[in-house]
Amino acid sequence: MTTLDDFGLTGSLVALVTPMDGSGSVDLDAWDSLLDWHVESGTRGIVVGGTTGESATLSAEERDALLDRALERVGDRCRVVAGTGAASTAVAVAQSARAAARGAHAVLVVTPYYNRPPQRGLAAHYRAVADACDAPVILYNVPGRTAVDLDPRTTIELCRHERIIGIKEAVADMQRVRRLADAGIGVLSGDDPTARDAIRNGARGVISVAANVAPARFAAMCEAALNGRDDEADAANAELAALYPFLGVEANPIPAKWLLGEMGRIGAGIRLPLVPLDRAHHQAGRALIDALAD
Repeated sequence: MTTLDDFGLTGSLVALVTPMDGSGSVDLDAWDSLLDWHVESGTRGIVVGGTTGESATLSAEERDALLDRALERVGDRCRVVAGTGAASTAVAVAQSARAAARGAHAVLVVTPYYNRPPQRGLAAHYRAVADACDAPVILYNVPGRTAVDLDPRTTIELCRHERIIGIKEAVADMQRVRRLADAGIGVLSGDDPTARDAIRNGARGVISVAANVAPARFAAMCEAALNGRDDEADAANAELAALYPFLGVEANPIPAKWLLGEMGRIGAGIRLPLVPLDRAHHQAGRALIDALAD
């Protein structure tokens, strides 16, 4: 069974925001700056066009431009993963094949949302993607957004496919993480508040929202946890504890993009139906930035 470790997809991977200017246009200069910052901070992988990257509102051309730029700028220094999931199997197949052809190191494929297929439908969906895609495939289970839960038994069966190498599991259930890890499945946590515990229970890293804001601290936490330095990992996680709930005060990536804007990393742009962070949270956000400052 081929796993995440075989492709260097361990540690802190960031579900990177898509920077935009005030008009909502993608800001490629800010994108370049974010990419460099993450690699310099120890981030091991960049997810392009995931949920946090506002994938639902990006055009195919914008996805291509972001992926091409990431591969060209940092593809020799970290892993570049393309978010290619869709509600339609045909669209997910086409997007995954397109990203693989452009050189993505792997594709991240969310469960088909809204349709609510049964487990055999989910299995058929992922096999169709993996059969058509030359890049390694990472399953992505986030039932809080998709209204469908990929059962661990289905995950274990799917990972027998030669190109399915693991799962981003956003269900904060450590028994599930341990069950998958014990079965030899490469697990990446998709839930920042429990990511440290997930690594303790066998996960190989995290695809993180919090890493957008504090990449060096989050990478250090993951590195310590993966190497058994438990006290160091726990201390680093405690330093990040106040960030986790703030990133959930409104829908992701609203809080993350606002924090990055306040930090001067990106502009204020975000696309409808998402809107800028409510002013009621601004004071707490600024205090958080001060607390996290090196």
